[in-house]
Amino acid sequence: MEITSQDNVTVVRFEAASISDVEAVTAASSQIRSFIDQNHPDELIFDFEGVKFFSSQVLGLLLDIRAKLQPYNGKVVISAINPQLHRVFKITNLDKIFDFFPDKESAVKAISVDKKTFD
Repeated sequence: MEITSQDNVTVVRFEAASISDVEAVTAASSQIRSFIDQNHPDELIFDFEGVKFFSSQVLGLLLDIRAKLQPYNGKVVISAINPQLHRVFKITNLDKIFDFFPDKESAVKAISVDKKTFD
């Protein structure tokens, strides 16, 4: 996992094709929570490009991070998710609480436009 900034937008990119190791997800959660505590981002883009599988623990991670951002109206955005994985969001109705974009670039662009609108 890698946390970067692009056009003043924070991007969390998963580098593995399969995210199912409990320890790895727990470590990622800890790293992301620490980043949020230190930086207070408005939005986090979770970029799933190249990810073919993830465990249900990743859904828990996304919900946990969403809850952590809510006190200051932050939100979680998801980009480049595999259609099979997107189905999991639809089945669980989580597709209604996250914004989805076809790729990281369009997610960054949409968030950057939103930020300029509110500045």
